[in-house]
Amino acid sequence: MPELPEVETTRRGIAPHVEGREITEVIVRQSRLRVPVPADLVERLVGARIGVLSRRAKYLLVPFSSPGPDGMGATLLWHLGMSGSLRIARLGELPKKHDHLDLVLDDGAILRYHDPRRFGFVDWLAGTDESDPRLARLGPEPLSDAFDGERLFARSRGRRLAVKPFLMDNAVVVGVGNIYAAEALFLAGIDPRRAAGRISRERYDALAAAVREVLAAAITQGGTTLRDFVGGTGEPGYFAQRLNVYGRDGQPCRRCGAELRLVTLGQRASVFCGSCQT
Repeated sequence: MPELPEVETTRRGIAPHVEGREITEVIVRQSRLRVPVPADLVERLVGARIGVLSRRAKYLLVPFSSPGPDGMGATLLWHLGMSGSLRIARLGELPKKHDHLDLVLDDGAILRYHDPRRFGFVDWLAGTDESDPRLARLGPEPLSDAFDGERLFARSRGRRLAVKPFLMDNAVVVGVGNIYAAEALFLAGIDPRRAAGRISRERYDALAAAVREVLAAAITQGGTTLRDFVGGTGEPGYFAQRLNVYGRDGQPCRRCGAELRLVTLGQRASVFCGSCQT
């Protein structure tokens, strides 16, 4: 599933090609996504101009201004689901199977949405980021000043939940999915099975720093290619080559050489080093 670094990689990849461009045609090949494609999508988008793209958690926000004297527009809320990707194509480039939606731009570029499982969606943003129910209860961005060890420590008091699913809770901090939670806990030396409420403030400071380090490195590397993820330009991510624990159960720890262990936490597989993580 595309996580925060993959979505941010997509945003950075497609933004230079779409921002400021006018939409000349909208082609919907498959409207039955997790949320049905809005019936008025074509009517509202043709002739509109795309604004500056942003991201909130794993959502892409695509604003546009409508033609006419007032220039009033709206914002598309785009989620890639489990297998979705957005890439830039060109006129004449035939769509592949599972290419469900095209936004054709005035320079001949196409913003093309591909989603084999159809668990993603594109929908209108209801109101503002703060009022849309899909965004209203989200925690802070992990690379923002609002996220730090103090927040983790305060939110964890009295919690018997294991620290790994606690860290993956979007109400605590957004976008720290299974891959990056496992990697951050390894860097911070914290056993993912430990109760969140029994971890000290000092260790949460280390964990917050590790989350920032892991996510920043993953974004720099273009995300982690698992199965068929590609960024906005069609290039795969390379962070998988740097994974310390995720997907490496039974292999030696890169730090101490001990055999990595596999457990299930919150119905998700979690690999860790029983020697380095305590």
